[in-house]
Amino acid sequence: MADQRGARPENPRARKLADRIKEIVAQMLDTRIKDPRLGFVTVTDVRVTGDLQNASVFYTVYGSDEERDGTAAALNSAKGLIRSEVGKQTGVRLTPTIEFHLDSVPETAAHLDAALLDARRRDAELAALREGKGFAGEADPYRTDEPGDQGEHDDA
Repeated sequence: MADQRGARPENPRARKLADRIKEIVAQMLDTRIKDPRLGFVTVTDVRVTGDLQNASVFYTVYGSDEERDGTAAALNSAKGLIRSEVGKQTGVRLTPTIEFHLDSVPETAAHLDAALLDARRRDAELAALREGKGFAGEADPYRTDEPGDQGEHDDA
């Protein structure tokens, strides 16, 4: 699954603004946004375009799909208030538009953890099956020349 966040911007000003927006949004969600639909939200990342016009805020929500949907609705309804506060606290000439995106990294990480656990379990099953068994033929099935015999293909 491709990462929806894309590459980090190389513009240091955009990175600095993104870090500041992340702090402001997290603080507002903690103290000022009192929407009952808002679940347990963590702001994971903010990406600002190079021209500083758009900010994408990535977040995770602890809970069910219903809580994720409610949180998305609460964030979209508070978007104007959050953008206004970002403009006040950052002092940039043009306040960037803000878009909220549910971050897929935790779900991807959980999927990878489950796959690794399954692989470990299968490895343990194979090791148990292999225990006490021997080779069907010789231990080394590959033909080897006598020591000191260089062979006819060592010209290069």
